[in-house]
Amino acid sequence: MDFVQRTVDLARRNVEEGGRPFATVIARDGEVLAESANQVAQTHDPTAHAEILAIRKACTKLGTEHLTGATIYVLAHPCPMCLGSLYYCSPDEVVFLTTRDDYARYYVDDRKYFELNTFYDEFAKDWDERRLPMRYQPEDAAIDVYRLWMQRNAPERFAPGSGGS
Repeated sequence: MDFVQRTVDLARRNVEEGGRPFATVIARDGEVLAESANQVAQTHDPTAHAEILAIRKACTKLGTEHLTGATIYVLAHPCPMCLGSLYYCSPDEVVFLTTRDDYARYYVDDRKYFELNTFYDEFAKDWDERRLPMRYQPEDAAIDVYRLWMQRNAPERFAPGSGGS
């Protein structure tokens, strides 16, 4: 099966149906595990990127948050949200078919804090230097949630002398 062509066809069909020009196909062992086109315009959900939706489907199907053994095909170089999700699910490989420079003259996605030309630079800044107003408000009770998680899930991992953080 040609997973690259399937990704292109899925994105093209999405554009023809009024959606955005992005799609993802997740393959493993020569078969499609999951796929999705971007659904932001259709669902009014700014997190409904193709990568996110396909990862959700694949992980739900497999009953795990790990996609080791899989190759993920995406039409465009992933945005930071999707890139983070791709790192988190740990596929064997991600294949992207266009770069931002390749498609920039054909696609516009300008929002108050998100423009293709500046967003990646913005993302790399310290939180207090970004255009999106952010405020750090330390709260001890918030750390207690992590302490609870550690106690329930990995107490030995964080014990003194264990090498944990």
